[in-house]
Amino acid sequence: MIHAETREAFVERFGAIYEHTPWIVEAVWPQAPFVDAQTMIGATSKIIRAAGEERQRALVKAHPELAGKFGIDPDLGALSAAEQEGAGLDRLSEAEFVAFRALNDAYQARFDMPFVICVRQATKERMRQEIERRLLQSSEAELAEALDQIDQIALLRLKDKISP
Repeated sequence: MIHAETREAFVERFGAIYEHTPWIVEAVWPQAPFVDAQTMIGATSKIIRAAGEERQRALVKAHPELAGKFGIDPDLGALSAAEQEGAGLDRLSEAEFVAFRALNDAYQARFDMPFVICVRQATKERMRQEIERRLLQSSEAELAEALDQIDQIALLRLKDKISP
């Protein structure tokens, strides 16, 4: 079971599963306890989808740029840093870094938000392919896909927190 005695304790324990956006976990607390991580993320996902485009975009913008300013970005949360390290994004060759930089810039210019992907479920090559593919989507489709990726990130982070 996923629960806590108080809203504050719940947010303290689980608030970081959504990058710099603890209001989502706070909003889902009244629905607790949850039988498993998937059920809780299903509930948080509904809250996010009902929050409106402004809050959804703020959630996406709370995520770090993929492979950008690694090691010097003060807003790069500990969980994101570990995830990007695990995917090898802290060890890009100069050519890989330049390629990611160009793709990130193009994505940011097109959608006015950082590219978000669940790096724990992707290789560097798949990330590159995905950003290229997603650059061709409409703004609405891309926002929906970014939110789906954020749900996947949050699910893995939550599973980490509740695993013995």
